[in-house]
Amino acid sequence: MPRSPSYLLPCVAGLACLSLAVLLLYKVDDFAAQTKTVVGHNLQPTPWHLFPPKTFSEESRHSRIYKILHCSYLTCSSYAADTKRHRYEPDSTAHKCPEFFRWIHQDLEPWARTGISAAHLKEARKFAAFRAVIVGGRLFVDLYYACVQSRAAFTIWGLLQLLRRYPGMVPDVDMVFDCMDKPSINRTEHGSLPLPLFRYCTTQSHFDIPFPDWSFWGWPETNLNPWDEEFREIKRGSQRTSWTKKHPRAYWKGNPDVDSPVRTQLLKCNHSRLWGAQIWRQNWGEEAKGGYENSKLSNQCNSRYKIYAEGYAWSARAIAKGGQEFMESLSMNRIYDYMFHLINEYSKLQKFKPVRPSSSLEVCAESLLCLADPKQRKLLERSTAHPSPSPPCSLQPADSDLLKNWVQHRRKTIKDIEDMKLIPYKDIKS
Repeated sequence: MPRSPSYLLPCVAGLACLSLAVLLLYKVDDFAAQTKTVVGHNLQPTPWHLFPPKTFSEESRHSRIYKILHCSYLTCSSYAADTKRHRYEPDSTAHKCPEFFRWIHQDLEPWARTGISAAHLKEARKFAAFRAVIVGGRLFVDLYYACVQSRAAFTIWGLLQLLRRYPGMVPDVDMVFDCMDKPSINRTEHGSLPLPLFRYCTTQSHFDIPFPDWSFWGWPETNLNPWDEEFREIKRGSQRTSWTKKHPRAYWKGNPDVDSPVRTQLLKCNHSRLWGAQIWRQNWGEEAKGGYENSKLSNQCNSRYKIYAEGYAWSARAIAKGGQEFMESLSMNRIYDYMFHLINEYSKLQKFKPVRPSSSLEVCAESLLCLADPKQRKLLERSTAHPSPSPPCSLQPADSDLLKNWVQHRRKTIKDIEDMKLIPYKDIKS
């Protein structure tokens, strides 16, 4: 019987190893291509608000694969969440929350009697970009669609910082989020089954639950710093010029193309001599080319008055009411307290025990920083929270009469302005 050449067996073994390596690489590549990340890898834009697909600057396909797999599956495995409830000093008494925190009760009122069931969330997921589930102090995220710019990553970072600020105190909770401004859960259309969907804005005609804006932790695409830093810059900008030397007119700069009747009408008042106002349209395309240098909030303090004009919906009711006093007191401490109470009150309405979704991935600070680009990472690191030395403020009970009075006062103010006989600014001065 003829013998096989001596080199045949090693060749077959080598070919088998090569085939196995190719197959393994293919499987790894395929696995990475199916892994969705909080910064937008392998995610399509939300169908209700289309935008160009995200691009990433990794040097090569292999570096991209390594980054996705390492950050998504290996980073949090060695991470130990601080779930031990913090013990506060005996003299650390909780002060009362600001009055506007009472809106939390109003925003959650649609579910006060029925509670929030698994059926509510299943239906709400059809309108969501991602789902965030907190279990035992750990955060698990199920991604459905990409969010425009870095909104999803910075919103999720905010949740991680809340867990860090109040370790062991944030309850188990199951929430779904959309990351666009325009509310979608209309009260007329969804009246029989109100859907609990979190987003940054809402109106009185919608069930959408307002949640603190992602930009409190920074907005890298527009060079906006974390809020505490940004407000210090705004304050310094305001103090550069004394009141008597500021322009004696009202100033507004923003985007009027957001289905906002108020902003559309405001454009008609752009006449400094006739109406005493300067109205500027924000051109996002041009601003992006110039690095948003002309959009710095700290450079918009040269006029005596600043006009507040709501967009399609409101995201902070009290800004127009409290003015400077509200701005002075709006610290990140207050933002975290608001988040804590909103999530805490929401969790009380859940009629089921939150569990980690099988399709979700754990997200920790390390994994998010691992996925972020250098510019995003700098802002995220600068907005890192620390355990609070005092407990959250004490949330006051619901007061429907107080809220009703606020709404009526707001409506009356608007009506009074609409009913005013418009007197040109030049006549007022004379």
